Amino acid sequence: MMKDKTVFYTSAIILLLIVLFGILAPQALENVTANIQHFITQYFGWYYLIVASVFLIVCVYLFITPIGRIKLGNQDDKPDFSRISWITMLFSAGMGIGLVFYGSAEPISHYAISSPTGELGTNQAVKDALTYTFFHWGLHAWAIYGIVGLIIAYFTFRKKEPLTISNTLKPILGKKVNGKTGKIIDILAILSTVFGVATTLGFGAMQINGGLSFLFGIPTNFSIQIIIIVVATFLFIASSLSGLGKGIKILSNGNMFLAGLLLVIMLIFGPTMMILNLFTNTIGTYLQNLPYMSFRLAPLNADIRDWINSWTIFYWAWWIAWSPFVGIFIARISKGRTIREFVFCVLLLPSLFGFLWFATFGGTAIQLEALGVANISNLALEQSLFGVFDQYPLGMVMSIVAIVLVVVFFITSADSGTFVLAMLSANGIANPSNRMKLIWGILLMAIALVLLYSGGLLALQNAMIVAALPFSIIMILMTVSLFTSLNKEAKQLFSRYGKK
Repeated sequence: MMKDKTVFYTSAIILLLIVLFGILAPQALENVTANIQHFITQYFGWYYLIVASVFLIVCVYLFITPIGRIKLGNQDDKPDFSRISWITMLFSAGMGIGLVFYGSAEPISHYAISSPTGELGTNQAVKDALTYTFFHWGLHAWAIYGIVGLIIAYFTFRKKEPLTISNTLKPILGKKVNGKTGKIIDILAILSTVFGVATTLGFGAMQINGGLSFLFGIPTNFSIQIIIIVVATFLFIASSLSGLGKGIKILSNGNMFLAGLLLVIMLIFGPTMMILNLFTNTIGTYLQNLPYMSFRLAPLNADIRDWINSWTIFYWAWWIAWSPFVGIFIARISKGRTIREFVFCVLLLPSLFGFLWFATFGGTAIQLEALGVANISNLALEQSLFGVFDQYPLGMVMSIVAIVLVVVFFITSADSGTFVLAMLSANGIANPSNRMKLIWGILLMAIALVLLYSGGLLALQNAMIVAALPFSIIMILMTVSLFTSLNKEAKQLFSRYGKK
């Protein structure tokens, strides 16, 4: 039973106040978040780029050095899952509403609406569109997730600490993690996670509404989105109360099947050779330009700087805000893996799957636009994917599958999110109470609705950027804490096994 409820009550009260503020003064909430977002992107954009790149460099360092032999657990521990099962679950973690929402919308936007380089509607614009999409969804994103997951797994399974963010900082904060400092850290982690998951739920509601509107003429408005979120909330709360091993497991397997089905159908009926050629070529361009893109801030070009703020900075903030949630999920399934295996699989495999996804749906959307077959760029972001499906055989079937996929992603994201939030707010208890999961489920729904009500997509993006800044500082401290502990272990391990 949870003894100290300070973290839970403080987090819940802060979120309730935000909900009330959003209901009573939606325009004021939008203005406040917009002003803070503008300040952060203007004065801390450089910081987001450097921090995200540092996390990627740290992951590469852990992979190539002898430290990679250290296990996430005791050195003789065996993994809880087979390698195939583990990799499958990593794919499940990598798939989400975001991939479906932006699958065709982001590449077509970069190609025809707002280019990262100023090139629009040209062959170069095609390459730029996919290269920067790969950049946003590739190694940097998974390095942010991976570093948090690695640190949590290391301290939970190897150091036997309770599963909270604050306990990963013991090597540098000592007993302070058991006092006010530790509670503040856990509260910030919870708030970051809430806004990360709520933003994803907002995207999900918008895309379900957009799909229903495109297919059946149902209006696209906040009232419909309320109905979608309320219905989905009842579904994911029912799933959450059924337990981690039942609801989430069954729905996750369904996710992978539906996502794989959509991908295969589009590969078969879409421009197959163009997709495969773009996929291969863009990987090379992405790797070749990775250092340049990682630190690109365009200080002398206002238009491109605005693009970087709207896309790259937003994405880095989104991944940081989601990192406690995804990190804990990855950590829970990675006991017994070596650091080297963890880094390799977490960074590379989900990234490659995402690259193929965007090359397939984004490349198809761009070809339709370039050939004048369909004006995908004229559609709302949430309707882009359905506009692509509409041009191919089985278009209606694929659109319905996509809507079902988004609903299932909605449920699994919220389901897992409520579980993680309940665990974080209950001092790391492995199986939090149903009552706590229910409370967090309702709060997630309320925050998603308030953000949509106060400004739609823009409000969701603003909230993400604001919430991520304080947690990024915690991530830096977590990384320092990891190396402080690893350096002591490395000396013992290397003296025993030799520096091979």
